[in-house]
Amino acid sequence: MKLRFWGVRGSLPSPGPETARYGGNTTCLEVRTDDGKLILIDGGTGIHPAALSLLRSMPVDAYIFITHTHWDHIQGLPFFIPIFVPGNKVNLHGPLDPVSGDGIERVMNVQMQYSFFPVREAELRANLHYRSLMPGETVTIGDAVVTPVLLNHTVVNYGYRVDCNGKSFCFTGDHEPYANIYAPEDDGHAAYQEIVDKQCAEMERALAGTDVLVADSSYTPEEYATKAGWGHGTYDSSIALAHKVGAGTLYCTHHEPTRSDVALEAALAAALARNPVAARNVDIQLAREGLIVEW
Repeated sequence: MKLRFWGVRGSLPSPGPETARYGGNTTCLEVRTDDGKLILIDGGTGIHPAALSLLRSMPVDAYIFITHTHWDHIQGLPFFIPIFVPGNKVNLHGPLDPVSGDGIERVMNVQMQYSFFPVREAELRANLHYRSLMPGETVTIGDAVVTPVLLNHTVVNYGYRVDCNGKSFCFTGDHEPYANIYAPEDDGHAAYQEIVDKQCAEMERALAGTDVLVADSSYTPEEYATKAGWGHGTYDSSIALAHKVGAGTLYCTHHEPTRSDVALEAALAAALARNPVAARNVDIQLAREGLIVEW
């Protein structure tokens, strides 16, 4: 398999000299299976440079998986150039919205209303297919299998696992570690802890033994103290998760938009110093726009 990072920033794009080394585009990852099938995960602004790279190999047959529908994960979809070109096939997958009952097609038909975008969805020229997924519902793409995993965010968020010929890759999307909302002395603490333990066990089973884990590492522990409930993880929580599930390599992503390249490196170095055992057992790196990983 081959993984390429096209966007690694969280919340909003942050271009400029202080973010040039790791990149300012919001989330988009490209996975190429062993037989060359194209899988894109999330449609942040990073999907636009991904699209430009595809223009050299038309027609395009792309499988896009959306983790969740917050803007920084879908805002680049209207600029995914292959959707405007006849002969291309684009398959868009993602979660069903349990509140509205809308499927993943909503991310296109809402963004591409005339009030927000000059081209309507109905005017797209590519062959566009939508598929709303339930947790655990697998999608076979050539020699690979993609499995959505329900994780913890402020809206329905899927992590995705891609398995291909004995190799594996997992991405958490936006994920905050599961935690008990009750104090130990509260009546509901024990019952809720059972739910938390079950959620953690299901997540760990889904991610177990992955070769490459890409995880939401938005905050330092100090920042998280004031941002609990915002739906994001920390460097430390991602490192602990990677160690627990036996990941070979961890790439910390969803970089906080105001954090410079220098500050990113300092934050990771501090986290590695706090977690020496995990750091010895897992290769831990910062996700970087343009980075290509093959295994």
